[in-house]
Amino acid sequence: MLRVTLICSDKNHPVFKCLEMWKEVNSKKYTIDLFTSINEVSARGDILFLVSCTEIVKTRHRELFDHTLVLHASDLPKNRGWSPHIWAVINGESKIVLSLLEAEDKVDTGRIWKKIDIQLDGTELYDEINKKLFDAELLLLSWACENINSVKPQAQDEIASNYLRKRTPEDSELNINQSLKEQFNQLRVCDPERFPAYFYINGCKYKIKVEKY
Repeated sequence: MLRVTLICSDKNHPVFKCLEMWKEVNSKKYTIDLFTSINEVSARGDILFLVSCTEIVKTRHRELFDHTLVLHASDLPKNRGWSPHIWAVINGESKIVLSLLEAEDKVDTGRIWKKIDIQLDGTELYDEINKKLFDAELLLLSWACENINSVKPQAQDEIASNYLRKRTPEDSELNINQSLKEQFNQLRVCDPERFPAYFYINGCKYKIKVEKY
């Protein structure tokens, strides 16, 4: 039976429950462990998935597995780095590309196993964007397990690469001198619990929560 390990650094990350569901659904096909840190790994395995993992998993840990794979929401080698799908939505893009790649010491540089396109219509709020993204991530987890012995990874083109900076809570601040329409893409990616949109006026800070009717 295939031995699969999943690492997601934060149990409060919205994808964690999806990984728990994937583990339960596939528990009869694979031996699956779900951890929040690489330090919890104590046995060798066939495949390690890093999903919303903030740790840099070094060679000594990767050597415990035949394959160590990362999910990254950009059309690699474009937009390596942090929160690529958030930046894509803010920039008005109508498609997110999800890449499944091999983990390397240099972040997001490994060979590509597969890519999936995720279409957006421009109306989705953060939870709907997450739903589309997480569904695609689970699909790639299953695909990798099913095709582990036949995949032909493709090297990335280093010339076309760039890196995105890490987002901070300050990136959720709205400009009171701009219209909601101008800032809608920024507003709709803000997680109202973890990184809520906010603005300052008259010396006070106000939080905004947007819901669809």
